[in-house]
Amino acid sequence: MSQPIAPVTRPTSTPAATAPAPRWVEVLLLCAVAAVIFGVMRVAAEWRAPLSPGAHIELSPARLPYYAALSTLRMVLAYIVSLAFSLAYARTAAASRAAERVMLPLLDILQSIPILSFMPGVVLGLVALFPGRTLGLELAAVILIFTSQAWNLAFSFHQSLITIPGELTEAARVYHLGFWRTFTRLELPFGVISLVANSMMSWAGGWFFLMASEQFTLGNGNLRLPGLGSYLAAAADAGDTRALVLGLLTLVVVIVLIDPLLWRPLVAWSDRFKFETSGTEQPSSKVLDVLRGSVLVDALKSRVLRPLARRIDRAFSSSIASERAEEAAAGSPARRRVWTSVGTALVALAILAVVWAGVLSVHTLATLSSGDWEHIAVSAGATLARTTIALIIAAAWTIPAGVAIGTNPQWSRRLQPLVQVTASIPATAVFPVLLLALLAVPGGLNVAAVALMLLGTQWYVLFNVIAGAMAIPSDLKEAATNYHVVGWRRWKTLILPAIFPYLVTGMITATGGAWNASIVAEYVNFAGHTTSTVGLGALIAGAAERSQFPLLLAGTLVMAGIVIIINRLLWRRLYGYAETRFRLG
Repeated sequence: MSQPIAPVTRPTSTPAATAPAPRWVEVLLLCAVAAVIFGVMRVAAEWRAPLSPGAHIELSPARLPYYAALSTLRMVLAYIVSLAFSLAYARTAAASRAAERVMLPLLDILQSIPILSFMPGVVLGLVALFPGRTLGLELAAVILIFTSQAWNLAFSFHQSLITIPGELTEAARVYHLGFWRTFTRLELPFGVISLVANSMMSWAGGWFFLMASEQFTLGNGNLRLPGLGSYLAAAADAGDTRALVLGLLTLVVVIVLIDPLLWRPLVAWSDRFKFETSGTEQPSSKVLDVLRGSVLVDALKSRVLRPLARRIDRAFSSSIASERAEEAAAGSPARRRVWTSVGTALVALAILAVVWAGVLSVHTLATLSSGDWEHIAVSAGATLARTTIALIIAAAWTIPAGVAIGTNPQWSRRLQPLVQVTASIPATAVFPVLLLALLAVPGGLNVAAVALMLLGTQWYVLFNVIAGAMAIPSDLKEAATNYHVVGWRRWKTLILPAIFPYLVTGMITATGGAWNASIVAEYVNFAGHTTSTVGLGALIAGAAERSQFPLLLAGTLVMAGIVIIINRLLWRRLYGYAETRFRLG
């Protein structure tokens, strides 16, 4: 039997025995588990309740904990779906050059389609699938939050897969690990640090679009789900600054609690997968230390999680091995012809579906006048200028700041939670209030729109740069120090090459994020008053609100086309350059 490759970890000294957790911690864990079970059962009952269009959102502070719990649950469900999708999608794309040539452009298209363009089809389809039930609307909210989380994770994990050192990939082949064991022993551990960093960014992206995901305006129809996003939207619509501030404070409290309870333990845990051969100061988490000393957690790991993981491991390994044996034994020409026919039929159906959708789109777009197309062109140019300015400003400050945070353990421990909290506060919630002040400065809404795009996209770059700086092996940093490589020479020979793949990944997702943010940056509703400027985001938002589907389709296609062209001509070329030139190994 072949021996599995150990996870990609650095050798460390044997840690001291973990102190047992106090009894009150065990009681607190039991209460938390009971509260989660009760909450899930309560939510499941509400999801089966009849759908009430235009549900009333109470602005009473007493409802805020309940709304916060509902929004957090939707975020968790969307994140689980996003993570599963990203792992499968990125792994499939990285396994084949042919698949990669199709899947990465498709991912570019998906991330460039704004959430308001997804919304009508998703909401109408799921509401029709579950008529008269809240379940369809809840699933629509989860899927819309998913569209603001998944693409960043998929790009991140794919970037990790294509930069795995060659000697590790070769060792996996030598030991005949197969697909499943290679994925769980090598690929997933190698990408954990980047996944955790980008998970925080994806989570923040979910909060950013929470308001749009919990309220749906389709023509004269108005569908709302109780939650923090709809609470903040209702407060903004009513011009209730007090309720808006209370909602934001509640959101900040939720974010502050999630950081030490979830993200900081994950960051500390993921540090064990850092690819290096020398020791360094590791991030710590008191919550993780307590969990490691918990009797309940230890019993759960030894009696449930580890046996379950072993069974899954054996099941996947044996099923894959048996499938390959069957293919080798029964790979007759007749069977191959059958599978070829099935594959050809599926491809033909996909092509027919694309052609049919294209014909319908052309028929819909034919209803637009030359004046509409001229307005779309002017709007696209204005938004392109704003997004370019926002990305330049984002890169200018996030690269030095991210490197400083990622290479200094003390700064990382102190500033990363602050960055996470700041990034998670949805700018869409505070923007209506900030708009009142920004409209007074020269440039008015143009400056305000750039500011909101910056608030929505700079974190993609910052978190990726931090992850890249944290992933620099300590032996390389020590070698640079020993050879007195300092100043610009250190940046040129060590830091920039090391963070370059992460930086490109961050810029790709930030580009799509900036264009998506234009939807809410260029078209603002506050206290029943709409303020807008010339731009593709304002055009799409206005078309969605007025149910002008031809204009909505045209604006969406133009936005997707611009993002794809930018990615193809610039970022994808840099992505390929990073894969071949700055691969660790």
